[in-house]
Amino acid sequence: MARIVKFFKTGGPEVLQIIEEPVAAPAAGEVQISVRAIGVNRAEVMFRNGQYLEEPQLPARLGYEAAGTITAVGEGVSDFKAGDVVSTVPAFSQNQYGVYGDLVNVPASATVKHPASLSWVEAASVWMQYMTAYGALVEFARTQPGEFVLIPAASSSVGVAAIEIANMIGAIPIALTRYSGKRDALLKAGAQHVIATEEEDLVQRVNELTDNKGARIVFDPVSGPTLAKLAEATAQSGIIFQYGTLSTEPAPFPLFTALAKQLTIRGYTLFEISTKPERFARATQFILKGLTDGKLKPTVAKTFPFEQVSEAHRYMESNQQIGKIVITL
Repeated sequence: MARIVKFFKTGGPEVLQIIEEPVAAPAAGEVQISVRAIGVNRAEVMFRNGQYLEEPQLPARLGYEAAGTITAVGEGVSDFKAGDVVSTVPAFSQNQYGVYGDLVNVPASATVKHPASLSWVEAASVWMQYMTAYGALVEFARTQPGEFVLIPAASSSVGVAAIEIANMIGAIPIALTRYSGKRDALLKAGAQHVIATEEEDLVQRVNELTDNKGARIVFDPVSGPTLAKLAEATAQSGIIFQYGTLSTEPAPFPLFTALAKQLTIRGYTLFEISTKPERFARATQFILKGLTDGKLKPTVAKTFPFEQVSEAHRYMESNQQIGKIVITL
C-alpha cells in the first residue's frame, strides 16, 4: 500500500486528496521509486484546475518530478537497478503517470541518475525547470555569448533556471517581474538587469539596456496583453518562445510589429526535448555538467510535508515564491 494524491473533480487546492491504494509491480520498461521529495510545478496546478494541455481523466493523479530510490525495475530495464538514486523527468502524460505519492512507477526513459551532491529536495527541483529553459535557449535559439535574453515571470523556478543557463552560456539575462519587491532576489539569482513591469516602461527600459536593438530571445510563460510589449522589445528577426499562458486575458497577435521586425513567435513545450531521445541526451548532458560544475544550483523557495500538498499548491498560486516549491516525504 502507498499514499497517493488524487483528485476526483477539477478545482482549487482543496480537491487534492491523499488516499491509500496498492501499487502494482513495475511493468515492462518501468521503474518503481520510493519517493523522498516532489517538485511542484505550475503545470500540475493547471492540470488540477482543468486548464492544462490535456484534460484530466478523473479520478486523476498528478505530478511530473520526484526524487528517490529505485525499489524495483520492470522487464527490459537494464540501465537501472534497485538502490539507484534517481529523479524523474517530465516526459509522460499525467493521465498515465503521476509522482505525487510515496511509491510510484514511472517510465525508465523518464528517469535520470542525478549527482550525489544534490539533496533530495534539490534533486526534485531539476528537470522541469532546467530542461524547459535549455530547450528554448540552447537547443532552438542557439543563444550566443553577449546576446540579451528577456525573461518574464523571472521569479518562477523556470525563470530562475533561465537566468542561470543564460549566464552559463555567457548571455545577458534581463529579468522581468511585476513589482520591484523581488528585484534584489533576482539580482542575487544572477539576473544582470531587472525590470519591474508595473513600475517601469518595459519597452523603454529594454531599449536603454540594449542600445535600442532589443533582445533577440524572449522566453515568456505569461502571454496575454503583454505580448504586444514583448514584441516591441524584441530585436529585429528575434524569437519569442511562448511556453505558457499564466495570463487569463486574451493575447492579441502583434501583427504589424511581427511584420516590421520579421519576428518568430513560437509555441514551445518541454516535451519537444524530453520525448526526443537525441535532444534528451544533449539536454541531460548539459544540465548534469552544469550541476556538477556548480553553475546550475536549484533555488528552493519553500518546502512542505506531504500531508500539506494542498497548502503547497496554494503557495504556488500566491506567486510569492522565488524558485521551486518542494514537497518532502
